[in-house]
Amino acid sequence: MNNTKILIIEDEQAIVSMLEMVLRKEGFTHIMSASTCEEGLTLMERDAAEIVLLDVMLPDGTGFDLCPKIRALGEPHIIFLTARSSDLDVLTGFAIGGDDYVTKPFNPLEIAARIKARLRRPGFTPFSASASVVSRYAYDRFVVDETAGELVVDGEPVGCPAQVFQLLLFFCKNPGIVFSKAQLYEAVWGMDGLGDDNTVMVHIRRIRERIERDPSQPEYLLTVRGLGYKLIKPRGTV
Repeated sequence: MNNTKILIIEDEQAIVSMLEMVLRKEGFTHIMSASTCEEGLTLMERDAAEIVLLDVMLPDGTGFDLCPKIRALGEPHIIFLTARSSDLDVLTGFAIGGDDYVTKPFNPLEIAARIKARLRRPGFTPFSASASVVSRYAYDRFVVDETAGELVVDGEPVGCPAQVFQLLLFFCKNPGIVFSKAQLYEAVWGMDGLGDDNTVMVHIRRIRERIERDPSQPEYLLTVRGLGYKLIKPRGTV
């Protein structure tokens, strides 16, 4: 059975019951649920989940407000569940740290499939909120600190939006490996990457603007023509 910890933060009990039933049938045995932001945060602090299904509209706040607080406790895969489907809402969900965005009504089997797909992707590692190991990826010019959620370039902290940081972190965890745009989109955004080349290209450019001496002549994040991108340490660096 799958021991991945899943936390459902949703105030509609019918939806919670439906999700729990389907997820258990799909082999997930460790499922928690909360109906408010406060309760969800308490559960996350007590028993950190790898997957969080997060409603946007909750009785004591919004999932958008809660998402960064959950992110501060670790690096779960966060899937927003909401009836709000405007482009602005979707973009907001991704901008504040969400990994996926599903609008209601939805098929619970789709949620199970998205979770299973995420668990199969490279770079996914279950975490513990009590873990004390700091994951740092050091290059000669920059350092990526996963635990602190910080990018330091030439000794100075550099602001980095959530998805830009997640994409850079994914490259750091998989150095020297070439990934296509579709693979990168699936690994970081958690959904089918077909047709989303532009999103990846924009984030690649934003990474280069932060870590490269000359973004137009990258030394670290290289383009492999016809294949994709890879992160390397330039010759002569330690």
